[in-house]
Amino acid sequence: MSDNWPLIRTAGTDGFLVSFGDSLSETANRAALAFRGALEAVNWEEVEECSTSLVSTYVRFDPLAVDHAALEEKLVALLQTCDWYDAALPKGRRLWRVPTVFGGTAGPQLDEAAKAAGMTTAEAIASISNTRVRVQTIGFAPGMPYLGQLPAAWDIPRQTELTAKVPAAGLCVAIRQLVLFPVSAPTGWRHIGQTALKLFRPDTNEPFLLRPGDEVRFHSVSTEELAGFKGDPNGGASCEVLP
Repeated sequence: MSDNWPLIRTAGTDGFLVSFGDSLSETANRAALAFRGALEAVNWEEVEECSTSLVSTYVRFDPLAVDHAALEEKLVALLQTCDWYDAALPKGRRLWRVPTVFGGTAGPQLDEAAKAAGMTTAEAIASISNTRVRVQTIGFAPGMPYLGQLPAAWDIPRQTELTAKVPAAGLCVAIRQLVLFPVSAPTGWRHIGQTALKLFRPDTNEPFLLRPGDEVRFHSVSTEELAGFKGDPNGGASCEVLP
């Protein structure tokens, strides 16, 4: 922990934001996830909801059950129990192995992204396929994961202009992160591949396929192989619970 972080700030009449940094890093994201897990474990009755962004944990509470000062005191006490930047990630996380078509019509900007990262196309595919990335947060669209971090070579900027349309389950890259789109959308991220994952399932008990803290490996398959997974809501992906 530093002199300035973690930082507790009031968020409206019934919330707090506990932040572990002002920019994304592996340790700040780990701290936010671990702290959220600890809050869920202690299960304070006055806390109604907690969630994470890239580097913060949001806490929503019942202001009729506890006032700001009392809950802030409890949050401070919990923060002091360990070094959250080195804390173990919560239990129940999963490792997903996701079939992905890289390049071609399925990832029309892969060559451009590889060049920006100083790699050949083959090197770029190998780099991404060999990196286990973590779901750092869910945001922008329902069930949409931000995944990272990729090696430093992938600290490439977003485009200056938007790509008009990336299809649902498209894989895109920028700023050492990958994103998967649950629906077709415009984006400034470079479209490098395609999966068959159904990320948002509003009619199920668990509408988001991926959870913050899950880990993902994208492995290369052919267009024909991916087509065979279209009827599978998991897009041919397998998962296992991490220890």
